[in-house]
Amino acid sequence: MSDTATSAATSSSVPAPGAPQEEGDDGTVAVVSLYQKQRKIYARAVTGVFANWRWALVWLTQLVFYGLPWLTWNDRQAVLLDLASRRFYIFGLVLYPQDFIYLTGLLVISAYALFLFTAVAGRLWCGYACPQTVYTEIFMWVEHKIEGDRAKRMKLDAGPWTAERIWRKTAKQAAWIGIALWTGFTFVGYFTPIRTLAHEAATLGFGPWEWFWILFYGFATWGNAGYMREQVCKYMCPYARFQSAMFDHDTLIISYDTERGEPRGSRSKKADPKALGLGSCIDCGLCVQVCPTGIDIRKGLQYECIGCAACIDVCDGIMEKMAYPKGLIRYATQNSLKEHLGWAQIVRRVMRPRVIVYTLILFVICAAFVASIAMRAPFRVDVVRDRASLARLVDDGRVENVYRLQVMNTTEQSQSYRISVSGLPTLAVASDAQVTTRPAEARWLTVSVQMAPEAALQAGSGAHPIHFHIEQLAGPGLDPADATQVDEKSTFIIPR
Repeated sequence: MSDTATSAATSSSVPAPGAPQEEGDDGTVAVVSLYQKQRKIYARAVTGVFANWRWALVWLTQLVFYGLPWLTWNDRQAVLLDLASRRFYIFGLVLYPQDFIYLTGLLVISAYALFLFTAVAGRLWCGYACPQTVYTEIFMWVEHKIEGDRAKRMKLDAGPWTAERIWRKTAKQAAWIGIALWTGFTFVGYFTPIRTLAHEAATLGFGPWEWFWILFYGFATWGNAGYMREQVCKYMCPYARFQSAMFDHDTLIISYDTERGEPRGSRSKKADPKALGLGSCIDCGLCVQVCPTGIDIRKGLQYECIGCAACIDVCDGIMEKMAYPKGLIRYATQNSLKEHLGWAQIVRRVMRPRVIVYTLILFVICAAFVASIAMRAPFRVDVVRDRASLARLVDDGRVENVYRLQVMNTTEQSQSYRISVSGLPTLAVASDAQVTTRPAEARWLTVSVQMAPEAALQAGSGAHPIHFHIEQLAGPGLDPADATQVDEKSTFIIPR
């Protein structure tokens, strides 16, 4: 069966058994292929306002991604997710697995930001800052520099394997693989100190997991940005499927002004389109050639559109050359095209109830997130009962319970703490009540709590609620007024 989707036959011909068929108006029968070979997209390079914005985001995101692991803070890597020691260093913050709630907060903020931006102006994230878009842009730039513009790349791929084609393809692959491996190396550098990783790279002395993630992340970058490209956006990314739930008729989307552009047709620059009965669109097809997903925006909004605005830049260039007003393809809303609204009216309609609600919710969540970090205690405590020794009577008849306390210092200075307990009469800490932790250390302590026999008889057998009080002691660089106390609940068991 042909890969070109159809092969026609007359009505008297006999199609293959079970083959899908379509009957035309003239009675002919067409056998339709259920498989169509994927057509390679040769995106044309484009310049313009939105292309500049896109490249500005490429530079910004990659400077952050590639540069952040090399920054130092307090004689350590500024951002390091140290899984081995279960410490997560983010500039001045030291986080533990117990601080997972902050990751949840970041994900909620990201989700609401995505809802807000999509409701306002569509797929801004996809078009400008999504890693798939960013790395595809970088790989396409390398391809353009080595293999040439769109026409040269198409000619090169259609031609035989000459020496020129071999060296250009080899150079392109070498550059792509270099970028991909450096990306994988940088990714692993967020989990293994990157300077240590650089020394290991000099001798290829990576550990097995480092090898795996460098090669895996590098392969994913090379495959997604070099080959899959628009397939990731069209078929793998779920956002393309549910974006319509966040759009409405007042969402800014990339739109073709059908009323102004149609009927389209070619003409000379000096010709009067009105006299020819034509619209502003000269049917040059450049808006399709620059589209990284290969769609024709003149057919209306399609889920494959990632909102990169390349078609706006190229169309504005053509309109300028033809001495026509710009904006045949532009950011607009469905209501603005239908009702011929001005830009001021569009902006007013953008601030509709759903956008205001998203903005308020996002503001509240961000404020709570920042306040939570600012008010975060300089240490954390977990209390765990020692299951090997629940409750017992010691020599003098006192009742003793044994606990394990994990004291986590979330600062990068040594800290001292005093442990006390309350909740029952005569309850007291029988072991060492003072502890010192090193910077960013999590220390486990065994704490014995005892109670006088008379008080135990009066309280009665069973489990009784108590509270541990861990008080931060004043030390060098700490004002006594700023000392923090953490209270944790537990139970004290009195045997029968």
